[in-house]
Amino acid sequence: MEQKFLLQDFTNVTISINIGDLKDAINYCISKTKEEFEQLITDANTETYPSVEKVAQILDVNKSTLWRWKKSGYLVPIEVGGKRRYRMSDVSKILEGRI
Repeated sequence: MEQKFLLQDFTNVTISINIGDLKDAINYCISKTKEEFEQLITDANTETYPSVEKVAQILDVNKSTLWRWKKSGYLVPIEVGGKRRYRMSDVSKILEGRI
């Protein structure tokens, strides 16, 4: 049965659960939530290096704007394997208005 169906059509149903099962359910919810938050924090702290094309797309600017920003020092790329890449943390700062 679909959960939405149960919640809509059986609003006056009483459910009994013993304290041990309730505790286990709460601990499970806390554990899963903690795991998800830890993964979000790990993902946020992992630096990525998108290409010029990807950064232009993310910031909704063209490549010539990125070139001008490089010259002015506003957003400076790094060289990775002979290719220009940008630190995603720098791009995020622009998106958040911190630069």
